[in-house]
Amino acid sequence: MAKLVLVRHGESVANAANVYTGWNDVPLTKKGEEQARQAGELINTISDFAPTHIHTSVLSRAIVTANIVAETCNLLWLPMTKTWRLNERHYGALRGLNKDISRKVFGVEQVLLWRRGFDSVPPAQGSPIIDRRYKLCDQHLMPRAESLHQTQNRLMPYYHDHIASRLMNGEDQLIVAHGSSLRALIKKLEQINDHDIVKLEVPNAEPIVYTMDDQLNIIKKEILR
Repeated sequence: MAKLVLVRHGESVANAANVYTGWNDVPLTKKGEEQARQAGELINTISDFAPTHIHTSVLSRAIVTANIVAETCNLLWLPMTKTWRLNERHYGALRGLNKDISRKVFGVEQVLLWRRGFDSVPPAQGSPIIDRRYKLCDQHLMPRAESLHQTQNRLMPYYHDHIASRLMNGEDQLIVAHGSSLRALIKKLEQINDHDIVKLEVPNAEPIVYTMDDQLNIIKKEILR
């Protein structure tokens, strides 16, 4: 058996301002930093949890959360992989827009589909991302907007190649990522249907603990608060 722990980053300045963040690189708030420490303390209470690797995105709010969690758990020595495949969902032209304003402009039902639906894609960003952190990535893979389904599709290859393989070898793993990328992963892990995924919320800094057998069947799930 092995344990997989998922953690959404602590509160970011965009969370606090109620705006769409997506691939915008924003820092944590002071509250978010404290939430990350609390998440680390909760992870410390997990019996027999000894991760061999930490996985996170290339966005600062997740990286800083991962570092704070690792420091709190005395795991700073562990290898950490940062990958764009664990990035938050790309919200396209909605990036930086206040969520309440978006409901007034586009309508409540449309925004709900964009935010919670599985296949709805928000309006695309007008130009490609120009950022050094993505320079070595295949530019044909870089999105200008994503549905949750598309987020899942670009995330799962990394999961299978670098996380599932370790879990099947009996190695505990820690993922620190984002609300939508974790929703996409949880949908696959728990085989949640397209309708019910709308209701799934992943709060900031509340560790989700899966205990899995050697075929990656979930034996137990626990949310630490």
